[in-house]
Amino acid sequence: MTIAMLISFLAGMATGVPVAIAMAGSALVYILLTGGLPPFVVMHQMISGIDSFPLLAIPFFILAGNLMNNAGITTRIYNFALTLVGWLRGGLGHVNVIASMIFAGMSGTAVAEAAGLGTIEIKAMKDQGYPVEFAVGVTAASSTLGPIIPPSVPFVVYGMMADVSVSKLFLAGIVSGFVMAVLMMATVSYYAWKYKWGGDIAFEWIRVGKAIGELGIVLGFPLVIWEAIRLGVSFDIAVGAGLALLLAADRKFRFVAVLPILTPVILIGGMTTGIFTPTEGAIAASVWSLFLGLVWYRTLSWKMLVKVSMETIETTVSVMFIIAASLIFGWLLTATRVTDVFTAWVLSFTHTSWTFLILVNLLMLFVGCFLEPMASIVILVPVLMPVVHKLGIDSVHFGLIMTLNLMIGLLHPPMGMVLFVLPKIANLSFERTMMAILPWLIPLLVALILLTYIPAISLWLPGLFA
Repeated sequence: MTIAMLISFLAGMATGVPVAIAMAGSALVYILLTGGLPPFVVMHQMISGIDSFPLLAIPFFILAGNLMNNAGITTRIYNFALTLVGWLRGGLGHVNVIASMIFAGMSGTAVAEAAGLGTIEIKAMKDQGYPVEFAVGVTAASSTLGPIIPPSVPFVVYGMMADVSVSKLFLAGIVSGFVMAVLMMATVSYYAWKYKWGGDIAFEWIRVGKAIGELGIVLGFPLVIWEAIRLGVSFDIAVGAGLALLLAADRKFRFVAVLPILTPVILIGGMTTGIFTPTEGAIAASVWSLFLGLVWYRTLSWKMLVKVSMETIETTVSVMFIIAASLIFGWLLTATRVTDVFTAWVLSFTHTSWTFLILVNLLMLFVGCFLEPMASIVILVPVLMPVVHKLGIDSVHFGLIMTLNLMIGLLHPPMGMVLFVLPKIANLSFERTMMAILPWLIPLLVALILLTYIPAISLWLPGLFA
């Protein structure tokens, strides 16, 4: 009966049935064939599975990303990155990576990053004379930073499934994201050297100094708040006074992107100090995005807000439906002891973590070709976690590896969502887009190897705050 369930699932996928319906349908097939459970169990498990407080973070992170995209915040982030690194050789390629790092601290998804910043970045690079394939490749690669640098929707789902602290996962993604960004910028530098590209703006000490000053203000903000609290000022007063001073300074000096970049600082600072949970942090990010768009910059109209809300609802419903269907499918795999059989099979030919991690990376890179990341996480976590625990692999480290594998999967066919977004933005054929992305898999795979076999990269920051 378990084989029948798996065959019906694969048959549904092969015939083009949406992945969520294929999973829920195959679970229903199993229940009908065995007759041991009433069919309404499928609906009951799906509904109870998504009745989770951590999952409430998903719609709010999606809302925050959509608000930033539609309120012109992405343009500010792009201009800030241009000022900071646009003078380097291959300037707009470096700008692409830096802007993606910053926006990753707001959106939590790769597709939102590719669709939002990609529209600005690809057009600017084409106008500046860069080959469209290079623009598409670096945009696709940098979009994978979205779910690695916190906040991250896949981390929220993995944390719930694996019973792992979402805050620790977020912290693990910070240094890991920087490592990925450095490798991408090194690749940009290689192309710039190979094709003799120069910078895209003139280097000016005043302009670069102002950008560095803005970055210093953002990074210094939590330190000032922390010191105020240490001296006896209450948290509410310290944060309120700090934000009031920043708003006054922004009004006077007209910062390019201090207030938007402050979003991930507030988010990570609040979670690491225990002020709020990741779910509450998602709400705080949405409220801050609303304030910037509606009140401060006034770039977001009420009509646009309705449009953004509907887009958020549409995305959230599709994501939650996939998660709900995946949960019933994963529950049946566990109930039928498929996970136990898989654990015994893996341990029968390897008892070393490094061998297991090679096999898991290959498995997840393959699965990422066919399944949406959320569905992959919910299906694979119940199957793989028993082996992870048996071999003594850190659950936070494994969550980062899984997420990065599945983000790489977004870049190649047949189901890579980024592959479907970028051709429309760049007005490029699907085949040329695929070939443009291919060289950029190299820095991503190098990052995957480093993060897999040097756990300290991802675990250093969570250990520091623990």
